[in-house]
This record gives sequence, C-alpha cells and structure tokens, in this order.
Amino acid sequence: MTLTIRRGGTPEDVAAIGELHALSRRSAYRELLTAQELAGITVADQQGEWARRYAAEADTHRLHLAERGSTVLGFSYLGPAGAEEQAPADTGVLNAIHVRPDAIGSGVGLALMNTCLAEFAALGCRQALLYVVSDNTRARRFYERGGWAADGVTRTTPIGSATVPVVRYARPIP
Repeated sequence: MTLTIRRGGTPEDVAAIGELHALSRRSAYRELLTAQELAGITVADQQGEWARRYAAEADTHRLHLAERGSTVLGFSYLGPAGAEEQAPADTGVLNAIHVRPDAIGSGVGLALMNTCLAEFAALGCRQALLYVVSDNTRARRFYERGGWAADGVTRTTPIGSATVPVVRYARPIP
C-alpha cells in the first residue's frame, strides 16, 4: 500500500498524533528516561496537549500525517520561529517529526522531512531550525543525513515529567 502524506488538523487527526506521539516518545527515550518518567508519558496527556496546542496554533502552524491506508505511521509539525529563537523573520521551526516505532527505517520520516522542507520553501522560509534531545543519537543521525547541522545552541525541554538537554540544528531552505 502506498504511503500518503496529507495536511491534517481535524480533531481525529489531533487524537491520532497524540497517541502516536506518546508511543514514539516512550520508544525513542526508553534508554534516556527512567521507567517512572516513561510511564508518565500517557496517550491521554499527549492527546490533550496536542488538542490545546493545535487549537492555539492552527493559523500559523502546519500538521502533516503520513498514512498507509487508514493507519497513521507518522506526523510532522512546523511553524514560524518565535522571538526566543532570535532568528530572522524568514526562519521556520520544525517542531516535530515522529514515526511509529515499527515504521522507523521505512522511509516515513524522510517523506515527512521532505514535505516539511517543501512547506518551508512555500512559506518563504530561507532557513529552518529544530531541536533534538542531545542523547538521541538515532534522531541526530537522521537529521544530519537530511542536511541539518548542530549550530551550537542548547537548552532544556520537558518530556513528560523529565527535563532533558536539547541541541538546536539548522538547515538552509533551497
């Protein structure tokens, strides 16, 4: 069955990505967080967070879903850089690419990344930024293969009840 990427935004889409986000985080961070911290990443919490987030940002952000048939295999979320980035106005931020653990390595993440790069170009962005958990070597390699490079900016971000260090990556948009 063919992989399709589509623009999302329905309540059903937001519920599906909340579920996928919880599954993806628990898998990706299983060696980085404690069992208690992982257990705190729940589907209900992620669905609620995405419902709130998308409702607040629907006019400025883009949600894409990767599907085979009716199965959501991954999603991406992007928008403009905020003031905290101290970046030019033509800068976008790739807020998320998450793929079902059983679909990693199947091209879903790459298809979502390419969709995001095309979306950034269509929005007039000349560069894009993203943050990745410092110790998430699989994700870092994925982004580096896609032309992203760490730019030296670091900070921390919450993942469930944990606070983890992240590193910023940047990429020009052709």
